[in-house]
Amino acid sequence: MKALHGLFIILGFLSVLLLAVAGPLYKSGTAELGTAFLLLRWAAYIGAAAFVLNIIWYLIRRPQGLVAGLSGLAIIAGGFAFYMPFSQYLKAQNVPAIHDISTDTQNPPEFIAIAPLRADASNPVEYAGEDTAKQQRKAYPELTTFESLESPDELFSAALVAVDKMGWELVESSETEGRIEATATTTWFGFKDDVVIRVRGTADGSALDIRSKSRVGRSDVGKNAERIREFLSLLKPELR
Repeated sequence: MKALHGLFIILGFLSVLLLAVAGPLYKSGTAELGTAFLLLRWAAYIGAAAFVLNIIWYLIRRPQGLVAGLSGLAIIAGGFAFYMPFSQYLKAQNVPAIHDISTDTQNPPEFIAIAPLRADASNPVEYAGEDTAKQQRKAYPELTTFESLESPDELFSAALVAVDKMGWELVESSETEGRIEATATTTWFGFKDDVVIRVRGTADGSALDIRSKSRVGRSDVGKNAERIREFLSLLKPELR
């Protein structure tokens, strides 16, 4: 029976280990994306089993001391290993399966300097099209052109500051063209999403459009829209 309990504890720690290594293995190029996602799936399966089995064992056997502590840690580890992938799955079910988000879906900003960097990307550099635009407008109606009373030069400078605060890698900035291009890299998996910002003058001041597009994956699980919202939230204070 002790051996069985030991196995339950091991399953808890194994699940969180699989969860922890999935991203770095893909990020380092050691594993393909499909393999990394398979590890996440098994982390969730094993985590759920470890969570349930350790709770049952704990309630029945009432372990004491070190064994009780290990059981508790296994329960926490299993629950965490299950929750992380499952929460992402639930999020993916509640957002459209798109990966190209723009505040201007009719005339989205174009990637120029970044285009060669996406040569091997599974998602082409061109805008995804009207079907994606319709899904975006339904899911993220708040993502529209940002308008300002400031001059284009002032808005452009503020946008550069916001890009820096976001921690993106600046690829190119052209004040004369009103264009900024940058790459955002996610921490865990190292996914690279590209961003292009367009600033132009208007009758009342200036306007800014931003587009964020994933290099891989059919669905971005809402990440690109989230990135644009965060950028705009950092931009506004720079204009005060």
